[in-house]
Amino acid sequence: MPDRFYNNTKWKHLREVILRRDGYQCQLSKRFGKQVPATYVHHIFPREEFPEYTYEAWNLISLCHKKHMEMHQATSGELSPEGIELLRKTARKYGKALPLRYQ
Repeated sequence: MPDRFYNNTKWKHLREVILRRDGYQCQLSKRFGKQVPATYVHHIFPREEFPEYTYEAWNLISLCHKKHMEMHQATSGELSPEGIELLRKTARKYGKALPLRYQ
């Protein structure tokens, strides 16, 4: 069943704001000097676990399909080691507490 969240107007507007902020480029590819178009806006702190951060711009990053898939475990959808590392870096940068399972 599709997630209705992604069809809400507030999300669609914020998604566009984030893509524009990031120049429509994958921010993880950009770190390696590559220009790859972004097609996803990723919640660094997963919205299912951290609903209070769902619409926070600091919690969102523009990614290409490949990098977005690297942020999640293929079978469970849980954060991958790469996704957890990005979450930890973001938590440090913005002074956010992490649950023990991410420390």
